[in-house]
Amino acid sequence: MFDRLQAVEDRYEKLNELLSDPDIVNDPAKLRDYSKEQSDIQETVEVYRQYKEAKEQYADAKMMLEDKLDADMREMVKEEMSELEETLSDLEARMKVLLIPKDPNDDKNVIMEIRGAAGGDEAALFAGDLYRMYSRYAETNGWKIDVIEASTTGVGGYKEIIFMINGRGAYSKLKYENGAHRVQRVPETESGGRIHTSTATVAVMPETEEVEVEVHDKDIRVDTFASSGPGGQSVNTTMSAVRLTHLPTGIVVSCQDEKSQIKNKEKAMKVLRARIYDKFQKEAQAEYDAVRKSAVGTGDRSERIRTYNFPQNRVTDHRIGLTIQKLDQILEGKVSEVIDALIVEDQSSRLENLED
Repeated sequence: MFDRLQAVEDRYEKLNELLSDPDIVNDPAKLRDYSKEQSDIQETVEVYRQYKEAKEQYADAKMMLEDKLDADMREMVKEEMSELEETLSDLEARMKVLLIPKDPNDDKNVIMEIRGAAGGDEAALFAGDLYRMYSRYAETNGWKIDVIEASTTGVGGYKEIIFMINGRGAYSKLKYENGAHRVQRVPETESGGRIHTSTATVAVMPETEEVEVEVHDKDIRVDTFASSGPGGQSVNTTMSAVRLTHLPTGIVVSCQDEKSQIKNKEKAMKVLRARIYDKFQKEAQAEYDAVRKSAVGTGDRSERIRTYNFPQNRVTDHRIGLTIQKLDQILEGKVSEVIDALIVEDQSSRLENLED
């Protein structure tokens, strides 16, 4: 581990030199890439340096014990060594986590798709609850929401809603939300007070740049149509809505949120690139999982990952066996406790794989 840490520190110093090189400074692409690389490893280097400094302090204190000291001084030195041992242990644990290979998508914005699944109107209402939960969670993190496409129902809620969450690190936290979410509650329309079970699916994809996913114009069919509102009535007489079909994969994306056809096409292209990237990622992940299954992954969309039980005010994440009696708070956007637990579990699992 320490050889790897030293190599990271050496690379950090080399990047310092490169970022001072006039040729690099005048090359925007290299300057961006080297700056990002340095930023990505900066915390690892800082923690490693803190560890080395604490290690030196511990060695110095140990040498002092070999000298002739009075009882009070000897006790002080032993107390300092005890504190340093605790510090070293904490720093070593942090360094192990920091050495886990970072997901290259973690800092990216997120494109999220929520769809009502089994349960009809109740599933659509639950999809709306999930959208509000993620919207409020985004607000607490200082992230911005941008709706791309929404299909509402007559009773409220969404058959489908697609939106972007703009904010650094959004994907690193929300990627664990990918999967089927189940709700158990008594619908307002249920006169007998019976508990119904409904589901909504959540898809979480990182926003991708053009350089990451090569999409050729010849592979895309573009259709335009007049945008429509609830019930199918026309709300825009101009052909501003856009539908993109990626012919090689069959992926279809529509957008009618904006009044401008150009803006709708731009938004639709973002979703299209994300879905194509997601498709390739899922295929690669399937190959990896055939060899080693992670305890917590980004999840298959059909996998039931969480249950929201209203009568008992309970939320259970089935992947890690976590149950929390705070459903009301979680639906208000206070979902950090669940997400943080998933991150810790994922890090632990990946650390074990790293040490194998």
